[in-house]
Amino acid sequence: MHLNWRPGRWLIILPPLLFLLVFFLIPFLFAFKISFAEAVPRVPPFTDVISFTPEHHLRLAVHLGNYRYLLTDEVYGVAYLYSLRTAFLSTLICLLIGYPMAYAIARSPKSSQNVLLLIIMLPFWTSFLLRVYALEGIIRDNGFLNTVLLHLGLIHHPLHIMRTSLAVYIGIVYSYLPFMVLPLFATLEKLDPTLLEAAGDLGSTPRRAFLDITLPLSVPGMVAGSMLVFIPAVGEFVIPSLLGGPNNLMIGRVLWDEFFGNHDWPVAAAVAIAFLLLLVGPIAIYQYYNVRQLET
Repeated sequence: MHLNWRPGRWLIILPPLLFLLVFFLIPFLFAFKISFAEAVPRVPPFTDVISFTPEHHLRLAVHLGNYRYLLTDEVYGVAYLYSLRTAFLSTLICLLIGYPMAYAIARSPKSSQNVLLLIIMLPFWTSFLLRVYALEGIIRDNGFLNTVLLHLGLIHHPLHIMRTSLAVYIGIVYSYLPFMVLPLFATLEKLDPTLLEAAGDLGSTPRRAFLDITLPLSVPGMVAGSMLVFIPAVGEFVIPSLLGGPNNLMIGRVLWDEFFGNHDWPVAAAVAIAFLLLLVGPIAIYQYYNVRQLET
């Protein structure tokens, strides 16, 4: 098989490959090595996994206790399951809200699409942390939401939203909704409108045409948007820390506590590796549908 080694192709591929090598593969290998070490009270706070004896022989000191600890301590299992559940439900809510928004933008006149997309992307112009703090000011007991509802007489006591799971869901949906809308819009905007016209000529109702044509053809956008929301949401740290309570233990908080609270880097590295392996499946699904979308 003949391979095409054109220099121009490698000039395009090499920068992202170097970026992934330096900022992903090398740190991953360091974390993978540390996950087989033991915690010790020194700097760095872990034993050497790979070392050389005085006779210059290679010595491997592999410690599997960190991974066994993850299976025996229920805190990590609870954190993984809660993270998956929170990310899944948040992604589902984003899909239910984002699909009608993307559909409306795709079907709007070309002159107004740019304005509508600008409105969707406006939150990215401010800091993520500032947006979460602003949301906290809205949903807290004496915040803007309760003040308005009390003034209108719709409620008689402030709604307790802060430090609950509801606050975490609101924060994730608020922060990641644009990641759902934009891929869906890109998919829906490319659909051929003549397909719907042909379905109407053949006697299909608008609802039937949507279910038989628009919805199936928009599946790649739905999957891409869902992965763009699910993958960062499952490891979210800022939103549960600022808006959630002590019962909202997600895996990002567990990693923070192990690294900076307990200073147990080997266990923290094992948690991170197990977490990454957990996301391999969703990332592979996203990559598959992303490639399919680029080919269409």
